[in-house]
Amino acid sequence: MISQLSWKIGGQQGEGVESTDRIFSTALNRLGYYLYGYRHFSSRIKGGHTNNKIRISTKPIRAISDDLDILVAFDQESIDFNAHELRDNGVIVADAKFNPVLPEGIKARLFPVPITAIAEELGTSLFKNMAASGASWALLGLPLDVFNKAVEEEFGRKGAAVVEKNIEAVRKGAESVLELAGGPIADFQLEPADGKQKLFMIGNDAIALGAVAAGCRFMPAYPITPASEVMEYLIKALPKFGGTVIQTEDEIAACTMAIGANYAGARALTASAGPGLSLMMEAIGLAGMTETPVVIVDTQRGGPSTGLPTKQEQSDLNAMVYGTHGEIPKIVLSPSTIEECFYDTIEAFNLAEKYQCPVILMTDLQLSLGKQSAEMLDYNRIVIDRGALVTEAPELEANQLFKRYEFTANGISPRVIPGVKHGLHHVTGVEHDQTGRPSESTENRQKMMDKRLEKLKHIQVTDAIKVDAPNENPDILIIGMGSTGGTIDEARSRVAAQGITTNHATVRLIHPFPAEQLRPYVEKAKTVIVVENNATGQLADQIKLHVGHADKIKNMLKYNGNPFLPAEIEQKIKELTLAWQR
Repeated sequence: MISQLSWKIGGQQGEGVESTDRIFSTALNRLGYYLYGYRHFSSRIKGGHTNNKIRISTKPIRAISDDLDILVAFDQESIDFNAHELRDNGVIVADAKFNPVLPEGIKARLFPVPITAIAEELGTSLFKNMAASGASWALLGLPLDVFNKAVEEEFGRKGAAVVEKNIEAVRKGAESVLELAGGPIADFQLEPADGKQKLFMIGNDAIALGAVAAGCRFMPAYPITPASEVMEYLIKALPKFGGTVIQTEDEIAACTMAIGANYAGARALTASAGPGLSLMMEAIGLAGMTETPVVIVDTQRGGPSTGLPTKQEQSDLNAMVYGTHGEIPKIVLSPSTIEECFYDTIEAFNLAEKYQCPVILMTDLQLSLGKQSAEMLDYNRIVIDRGALVTEAPELEANQLFKRYEFTANGISPRVIPGVKHGLHHVTGVEHDQTGRPSESTENRQKMMDKRLEKLKHIQVTDAIKVDAPNENPDILIIGMGSTGGTIDEARSRVAAQGITTNHATVRLIHPFPAEQLRPYVEKAKTVIVVENNATGQLADQIKLHVGHADKIKNMLKYNGNPFLPAEIEQKIKELTLAWQR
């Protein structure tokens, strides 16, 4: 028996690939397996090759697999496009309708299952995704009752007749492939899972759930890949708590609405991707100047312009740090796991109100949309911190205004929301005095700039960097952010068996950069590899700027639209180890 296996389904977009993957992985999750998913999909609504890959394991995993065990193909293109990933003696379950052919040099077992024929016998080709799922499930020798339960939950709202036909498609698909294969495949039998309940979700859902838990009750947003799921989740969730979602005409309106809601006292956020973030920049500057809290989620994708809207990239870092005109305090957080997406969203709201500034939550497409197992969330960890929010302002002398922007030692002024007695003040995007009235005084300007920027010196976040069980004198330090963390850890475990000692630092606070926390680990390492999905080494540049030791730092960049594989990072570690050993 084996402890892990990788499975992929491919076909034309809109053909049922997504639903097949969803039910297959949901059933595996019910059995207690750990899962990590990757979606390759086209930017078209319908048509174009798409595939979903799921890694299944009895132990925690946070990376896609280097190779593939089972490929389910709805068309020949899926075989041609993906067969190179199959390990020797892997399996292809293909729809017999298109007369599947193995590409030259591929050593795999091909089982042409009459997937479409089974579906059409049951009344519609829509049932072919269940026939394909049943075939996959049968090859693994897993209990069909668990799978059928997942089918019932998926289609139960459509009535018993629909559920029965889907279950029949599953049964026929299973019987057909077992007849071709001569029974379940011995070398694909998974060890039993632990059976423990686990979450199985995408990062966007975790962010949305975190927003609800943080007390967010308003989300203005404009749909965009890969951020739309945050909006879609909250459309359903917020009304249950007295909140709402508004689809705006563009991202400019979304950001300014979120700022206005926060000014009025509500917790609000908006979410977008790189193109939307660009449109928000002037509004982000407004939030910085007026010291109004706002949370913005940026789910990075391939750029520039429309770029690769459905592919992986981490190239918005410089935009988040430097994008606004002028100089304002802002915070950029970078979660690296599903659990961190949840907890960091709550912390983002607390930081925004505590420091009265914009907070950008930076994810990437793989973390945002890659469905994966996560530990159950601990709601006892939730703390709500509204900062220096004044609910009872002191009485003022006649014609005096509240000092909303009062000069303080830490740069944080008392904040009131509209309607608080004696809290009257002026708000403007131009430079202003302590009461908010416009001011062009040179002395006031310098003091106000210093006051706002002073906040950056006092910012404290949970785990600005994350280093697990560090080695005292490592050969190599690997630094990453976002979804690269699990891939780096897997590569490290492989080279450790070969006598190469490494440390792994995940940078979770991008701005202001946690130089002092990171510096000791950089200094101890012989070589530093910075792993990031962009072409120019944006994270590496931040490290060189704030920490130094540029001579030690080596870039590992990938910007072809795909996430890193563990084998790629493993190879880079070996190359650099050999280089300095010489």
